[in-house]
Amino acid sequence: MQMHIFKKENLNNHINNDHTLIINEIEKSIKFYNWDFILSSLPSGSCLVGGYIRDLILGRLNSVIDVDIVVPKNAIKIGKKIADKFQGRFIILDDARDVVRIIFKHISIDIASKISPSIDIDLLSRDFSINSIAFSFEEKLLIDPSNGINDLKFAFLRTNSKQNLFDDPLRILRCFRFVSELDFNIDVNLINFIKSYKNQLRLVANERINYEIQRIIRGKKASQAIKLINELKIFDYIQSEKNLIFLDLQKINFEEFNKFEKENFLPLFFLVQILDEFSLKNFKFSKSEISKIRLLRKWNILFKIKNIYKLSERERFDLHQELETILPSFILLLPQSFHSEWISRWRDKDDKLFHPSNLIKGEVVKKYLKIQDGPILGKVINYLSMELAYNRLDNFDEAIYKGKQWIQQNAPKCD
Repeated sequence: MQMHIFKKENLNNHINNDHTLIINEIEKSIKFYNWDFILSSLPSGSCLVGGYIRDLILGRLNSVIDVDIVVPKNAIKIGKKIADKFQGRFIILDDARDVVRIIFKHISIDIASKISPSIDIDLLSRDFSINSIAFSFEEKLLIDPSNGINDLKFAFLRTNSKQNLFDDPLRILRCFRFVSELDFNIDVNLINFIKSYKNQLRLVANERINYEIQRIIRGKKASQAIKLINELKIFDYIQSEKNLIFLDLQKINFEEFNKFEKENFLPLFFLVQILDEFSLKNFKFSKSEISKIRLLRKWNILFKIKNIYKLSERERFDLHQELETILPSFILLLPQSFHSEWISRWRDKDDKLFHPSNLIKGEVVKKYLKIQDGPILGKVINYLSMELAYNRLDNFDEAIYKGKQWIQQNAPKCD
């Protein structure tokens, strides 16, 4: 389910000083996404704010809906009443600032009390102009004190005040999320501010930084955001390694990869461009993510000192065995000339080199070769898997024969 209200190429035709069309679409969308039931429980002066309006104008609303509402006061009390009345899950997000979340099956609603006497001043304290737009439920009026609708029209990201970024330095990183997800351009004044104060990110909780990075590396324009992050050296304040993988992302043809491969392997490829192992741990990335990054770096470093054509059979086999599940992420680190062949072979699940497998199971090897669990068993299975990968093994009998030969030549001899 998706509502395409506006498309970027048509914004010039639809966004003007008359906000009637946008207001009509907001009211239609509230009914379409079925959250109009709470409106009667909101006090006079309540407003819809932020991302919902932005995404509606950009045609980005979908079945996962997040709503932000500002009420004059008593947000916790109002939120609890709505949650009880309509059987929603109630969470206090910030007791001191009076912010709550109500979760229903199809929608998440955040309610906050105004922090200023007027909604206009409240909006001017928000992170960016494109998020500083409100809709008054009572007056059926759009409130846009920082001209954010016009910035949406021109895909332009700017802040209302430097103080807004000082108040929450995570907003510095959020700039790159909007580049990645919305394909927006950043105002030069905002860029200069980021250059001067990027180290303020050290004041932000690592879990929050993790969340923003996860969004950045999954956006449709992630390559542009990653390029900008590297150019501005956003994470220099925490990096301990200096041999990170910096590629010219503009020269990579990502279109050789299908939708599944882009969604599942590009994020890891982008992550290896911006963070070292120390910063990954600090930013609370999972052990699995860190392990994958470690493998990508290991093989990338090897290729810096050894030509890919000069890999031994064992090295090439080890590469595919270690990287099989994430190989598309690694393929992007190779010269462009390798991409087409390697991704084609990886897609072929019957390619025994790109998908190493065993012709016979360990229990069968133990039985026929009369060996026990231990290092020798692991080595002989690995050897047979490599023989299969290079098409030197055709059937069970041949595997048993070669296994016996290997043990005779390699097993420790006892006097």
